[in-house]
Amino acid sequence: MPDFFEIARHLTAEEQTVQRTVRAFVDARVLPTIGDHFERGTFPTELIGEIAGLGLLGCNLHGYGCAGLSEVGYGLAMQELERGDSGIRSFASVQGSLVMYPIWAFGSDAQKARYLPKMAAGEIIGCFGLTEPDAGSNPGGMRTVAIDDGDSYVITGTKRWITNGNLAQVALVWAKLGGQDGPVHGFLVPTDSKGFEARLIHKKMSLRASVTSELIMEEVRVPKEAILPNVKGMKGPLSCLTSARFGIAWGVIGAANACFDSALDYAKNRVQFAGKPIASHQLVQAKFAEMLTQISGAQLMALEAARLKEEKKLRPQHVSMIKRNNVRVALDAARVCRDILGGNGITLEYPIMRHLCNLETVSTYEGTHDVHTLILGQDVTGISAFE
Repeated sequence: MPDFFEIARHLTAEEQTVQRTVRAFVDARVLPTIGDHFERGTFPTELIGEIAGLGLLGCNLHGYGCAGLSEVGYGLAMQELERGDSGIRSFASVQGSLVMYPIWAFGSDAQKARYLPKMAAGEIIGCFGLTEPDAGSNPGGMRTVAIDDGDSYVITGTKRWITNGNLAQVALVWAKLGGQDGPVHGFLVPTDSKGFEARLIHKKMSLRASVTSELIMEEVRVPKEAILPNVKGMKGPLSCLTSARFGIAWGVIGAANACFDSALDYAKNRVQFAGKPIASHQLVQAKFAEMLTQISGAQLMALEAARLKEEKKLRPQHVSMIKRNNVRVALDAARVCRDILGGNGITLEYPIMRHLCNLETVSTYEGTHDVHTLILGQDVTGISAFE
């Protein structure tokens, strides 16, 4: 695992322990079976209790049974999980950043007490219902509505590409209150509610070891206390996405590291041309030099973003930059590593093609590369290209 600038020297004893612990878990429990799960298109549900037992669900939140890790510690945990597979990290990211975080930040005391301890323990799994079939990069264009019906709200709409959808006992659904012109609010919807259906999305070529669903709600009635009371408008879901993107920017470094390590080991042992390993050839060394440079930059950028977050100076635009950059670095590294392995690179005997396929999805969700480009462009120029 490359650490060219010795970033480990900046880690506290607790952060080093977190990284070692999660790395050992991934080596022992994830890597031996994840290729088979990817091939079958199944999520390793048997690992949920172990992931929770390590304190990795909502691990940077404080109180309510959460681990209260530093932001660097959280990032390292996501990095190690994604070194195993993007689907494993996505499961933890959605649970922690997209469901537990908004309850922690915007929920009532009763909601926090009801959900957070059990979610941290893995006893309640959540999903985040924002994206819709016709509202992806423009979540404000959602059509899901919640109608005030006296002592309850009635929610109707469809959400798509929802990680954990068929695992979840509760869905955090974002809907426009009162109709299409109403403000956006978040609602905690039990998935066993009448009129609620989660449908698995099949035939995926990416994130195959992850549960991806479509949520269909036909006049789902929830009590008034289901609404998140302390947030209104797009600030709610967008702040959740900022939290999740931060974890993604750390996570993809793990995928890049896994590909780099696999390709380096292969290149040192693969003998071609005059009995020499391919690692001795100039073109192959040039590829490793470039990957090392780019991965090191991603590591330093993620570390600095974590410091800013701990100082409460991190802006959404910072997160757009690290998500955009680090995903691109990881995706480029996976493609180069696949090339180094030649034909062997497309098999599940090696992790590279699995990571490459997964990273195509990671590049799309939580804001595409192009969307984050325009966010940064607006920050630099003061002019929005979205309007």
